[in-house]
Amino acid sequence: MNKNEIYIKTGTQYKEMTKALLTQCNLAAQISDTDMQIGIKPNLVSPSEASWGATTHPEIVAGIIEYLQENRYRKIAILEGSWVGDKTTEAYEVCGYRELSERYQVPFWDMQKDKGIERDCGGVKLNICERVANVDFLINVPVLKGHCQTKITCALKNMKGLIPNTEKRRFHAMGLHNPIAHLNAGIHQDFVVVDNICGDLDFEDGGNPVVMNRVWAGMDPVLIDSYVCQIMHYTTKDVPYIELAEQLGVGSTDLENAHIVFCEETARKELPKSRKVVELQDAVEEVESCSACYGYLIPALEMLKNDGLFEKLDTKICIGQGYRGKTGKLGVGACTCKFEHNVNGCPPTENQIYDFLKQYISDMESAKK
Repeated sequence: MNKNEIYIKTGTQYKEMTKALLTQCNLAAQISDTDMQIGIKPNLVSPSEASWGATTHPEIVAGIIEYLQENRYRKIAILEGSWVGDKTTEAYEVCGYRELSERYQVPFWDMQKDKGIERDCGGVKLNICERVANVDFLINVPVLKGHCQTKITCALKNMKGLIPNTEKRRFHAMGLHNPIAHLNAGIHQDFVVVDNICGDLDFEDGGNPVVMNRVWAGMDPVLIDSYVCQIMHYTTKDVPYIELAEQLGVGSTDLENAHIVFCEETARKELPKSRKVVELQDAVEEVESCSACYGYLIPALEMLKNDGLFEKLDTKICIGQGYRGKTGKLGVGACTCKFEHNVNGCPPTENQIYDFLKQYISDMESAKK
């Protein structure tokens, strides 16, 4: 397999199709020593089953493990840290990774319990989880899905699960795109297996799965994310961290010279155009908000819209670390605790936000009478 190739396979027997895909890509030829420590990095952003459209399907990871073990690789570990606001241990249970770990006798490294070490990442000092340095060959297994702040999330952004929670918060204060690009200059992905089974094309934490039943494989995370942009009807300029990563030497955005291999004709299915988030974002003033806080706000706003209440909001909702110590009218999260109207929590859940905003609108309507 070459770096400019992306293989896409379709089916519903996810474990077997993953093994067949890795065989076709001859992954074993790229791992030079059977004694190398192999790390598998799924996306377990929150404790929700894969059918919800947010987390990596455990059968894809099972297929990777079986393929590796059948090729005599024994030093395998799964490593991941959920987003701020949820515990990896809960995602480990709910998403089926405890059963996976026990079935194959593969350890699970919780990155939320790992301490950070400073690393030079393309000229920027970032803290990454200590045990990442123990991995000799990293297999990234992201979910292809949308994101309410960065529009898409796939190979490059999935590396955020390998940094401590404190660094995740700092990433948002740094503007997300620049640190994501630099993180990928500091943590090298050796191989990428993309879960394109049913990712949510709007929200990182799922809820609106779009069934595609596809699994991808490639070596260049920049090329993969560039292709994700194309099929999700964006350009790489819409997702700045992709071109920034290219400038740092992480990979290439050159789709014109890429070779997209559809293993079956049915794998050519088109992704629908989805833009639910855009209208909802217009009601928000966001400054350095964490993904979890923002990620819970947007679905809460969609619930309000479905109730016919969204249009009744009389002011924009403020959210993010940039509002710490400041005052205002309407805020979400602990960072806006000094606002006149605020739902506290770090982060508050989407139901808490929904109930709070629904009550705010009701009080506002009553005051007008």
